[in-house]
Amino acid sequence: MAKSAWKVQFLGAARQVTGSCYLLYTEGFRLLIDCGMYQERKLLARNWESFPVPPESIDVLLLTHAHLDHCGLIPKLVKEGFRGRIVSTAASRDLAHIVLHDSARIQEEDAAFKKRRHEREGRKGPYPVVPLYTPQDVREAMPRFDTVGYGETVELSDDLTASFHDAGHILGSAMIELRTSVNGEDRTLVFSGDIGQPGRPLVRDPVRFREADYVVMESTYGNRRHEDAGDVEDQLAAVINDTVQRGGNVLIPTFAVERAQELMYTLGQLVGADRIPHVMAFLDSPMAIEVTDVFRRHRHELNEDVQDVAESGGRLFRFPRMHLVESVEESKAINRIRGSCIILAGSGMCTAGRIKHHLVNNITRGESTIVFVGYQAQGTLGRRIVDGERVVRILGADYPVVAKVAQIHGLSGHADQRGLLNWLKDLVRPPRRVFLTHGEATAAEELASRLRARRDWRVEVPAYRQEFDLD
Repeated sequence: MAKSAWKVQFLGAARQVTGSCYLLYTEGFRLLIDCGMYQERKLLARNWESFPVPPESIDVLLLTHAHLDHCGLIPKLVKEGFRGRIVSTAASRDLAHIVLHDSARIQEEDAAFKKRRHEREGRKGPYPVVPLYTPQDVREAMPRFDTVGYGETVELSDDLTASFHDAGHILGSAMIELRTSVNGEDRTLVFSGDIGQPGRPLVRDPVRFREADYVVMESTYGNRRHEDAGDVEDQLAAVINDTVQRGGNVLIPTFAVERAQELMYTLGQLVGADRIPHVMAFLDSPMAIEVTDVFRRHRHELNEDVQDVAESGGRLFRFPRMHLVESVEESKAINRIRGSCIILAGSGMCTAGRIKHHLVNNITRGESTIVFVGYQAQGTLGRRIVDGERVVRILGADYPVVAKVAQIHGLSGHADQRGLLNWLKDLVRPPRRVFLTHGEATAAEELASRLRARRDWRVEVPAYRQEFDLD
């Protein structure tokens, strides 16, 4: 008797950027690809909803990479009953350990703050104020991880295998290639994860595929092209030299995973070449410091240029006058420094963390510069500053934006529209269907229109919870 055809259901990142989660299933087997947290303000309530299918019914979870919007609900899934294995690269497992513990800490702090506020205001909500998950939930989830190297094949069921390929997005990131049988015919499904852009400072270029019957592909920049503002080192050097000349601080909201390490590496190259003043620089993020240790342990997965620096005795992420800041007291002391300095602090979209305190001390200073080096999601403080709002609210108070605002292009972890189209070029025949996810609806729809017009491909932009037969 022939096995039932496979189906794919889109349980997240469907016409929005975050919450990546896809269910591939057939009679007797359920596979989840990613289990990400929603980060858009209008969708936060989804994080608290019961999982769309019983977690105990899921056999295996494959993780593309360790960003929170791809792995952030794993502890909740385990807490609700998932007992299968989680397969990822070793670097993704090590990064997920840090990212999820940090998320659990924030969940507990937020719950405690809301509880105190409700008690102070005499409010009683319909539900108790509790964290989404706790550090203990993370500890119970981590032993479920199994690791796999790039190019290795993992057997998931009698007729389903998976292999992981370098996505060039962050350390350990992977595209997942699934091989199975549909009604007696071999089929290949590729889940792109987040596709990096070529020529990044640390990671390798993303792998391309020659064949795929079905492609589930991200579309974050499906309607945009990265501005060609020149070499990243040139852009960063120009901003730093201009700001130091004005007597201000360079403040860079920094993502702890990948972006912090790229910036430290690039700053080290600039200092070593005497292209910028040797001012003090601070990485003010305990999480980013932990992540940097993971990069050192997995440096064999970085690109050849970085490995050459390491093998020649160079220090990848440290240079003279670079300070790693862990304690709150050290962080506060930065604001007492006279003269210019460079401050890298989380979070990258200014939604939480120490960056908010540094913004309070610098956003009203015309001599300082706030430098954005990554995507700023709609509704975030970072997006409001980038979009030119004159006054923004930080830590409960309003501040006029007087500091200079700059953007460094070329460090984005996502391929732009041109890169996404190029990533598909090596396919020797058209896929049966392409599904565009992980992008705002306008971005996904424009990319879909281009693919339909240029290549006459069958392209879908799935809605939340929509499912398709792979027949």
